[in-house]
Amino acid sequence: MLSEHCRRHRLPFVYVNQVGGNDELVFDGRSMVLDSEGAPIELMDSFAEQVTIVDTMRPGVVKYEPREVIWSVYRALVLGLRDYVRKCGFNRVVLGLSGGIDSAVACCVAVEAVGADNVLGVTMPSEFSSVGSVEDSRLLAANLGIRFEQIAIASVCDSYRQVTKDLLGTAETGVTEENIQARVRGNILMAISNKLGHMVVSTGNKSELAVGYCTLYGDMSGGLAVLADVPKTMVYELARYINRDGEVVPDATVRKPPSAELRPGQRDQDTLPPYDVLDDVLRRWLEEGESVDEIVDSGHQRATVEWIVQAVKSNEYKRRQAVPGIRVTGKAFGTGRRFPIAAKY
Repeated sequence: MLSEHCRRHRLPFVYVNQVGGNDELVFDGRSMVLDSEGAPIELMDSFAEQVTIVDTMRPGVVKYEPREVIWSVYRALVLGLRDYVRKCGFNRVVLGLSGGIDSAVACCVAVEAVGADNVLGVTMPSEFSSVGSVEDSRLLAANLGIRFEQIAIASVCDSYRQVTKDLLGTAETGVTEENIQARVRGNILMAISNKLGHMVVSTGNKSELAVGYCTLYGDMSGGLAVLADVPKTMVYELARYINRDGEVVPDATVRKPPSAELRPGQRDQDTLPPYDVLDDVLRRWLEEGESVDEIVDSGHQRATVEWIVQAVKSNEYKRRQAVPGIRVTGKAFGTGRRFPIAAKY
């Protein structure tokens, strides 16, 4: 488009873009100067501030080589988190490390954004946490060179159950007891933030946020949700990108079945459709604007599509209370997609 303007008017074109994060939005820069024939004289960096002097009368010789999408997503997340942290007056961040892929990728982004010395990773095992969740978190922290702490939460959760047993009873562990664990972890991270001055980075992904597979005042607590617009399948792509030159995200973290580990033997896929199915339906419905019938015609099961769509609609109340998230897709939750909470779907 810019080249066509140059050729039509027989003039060089100076194209200047903003760089940096403004809450959910990330401006990617990539300013450029084209000659009167539309050929690039100068292509400046993406996702980085840059100053240069350009002779607009020099013929263009620069060749444009597009970057892969996952590179752009990663750089946008790093820049968005870095600017958000600094503009909000913080220097350091803290996040919970579960041994899972989401917290691992979020931690890598944080280290790139603010430096390893300014990142604190905290693992908070409960009675249902696997040994691997702690050890994989410890290995990730060692690979990244960040401070790592372990705080066991079983006794705190027991205290919750004891003080509420007369009112809530002592029935078999269910969603209420699972959410208590998530909220204990959220409270601990916020206490660290208050006492030590670290901003809490929330680690939930877009797929979970879409269908409400997250806990209000628990894993949704924080200052910024770095992966809130990143579907689960893309989280795996980011992990592979991060590991392109060697293992940073532990291989066991990438290979293990996703689990919140809030009850014995829990797996995400016990409750949710497979993530490749969930993410494709969400993309078609949220970003492409396809109807349920159109999504079914593409090959998805009607019952699955209807469940996903209904789950998105009925969890607006959670998303309205979520912390801001960095936008990297065509349609992010939040200011770009506003729906009423109190609606009879």
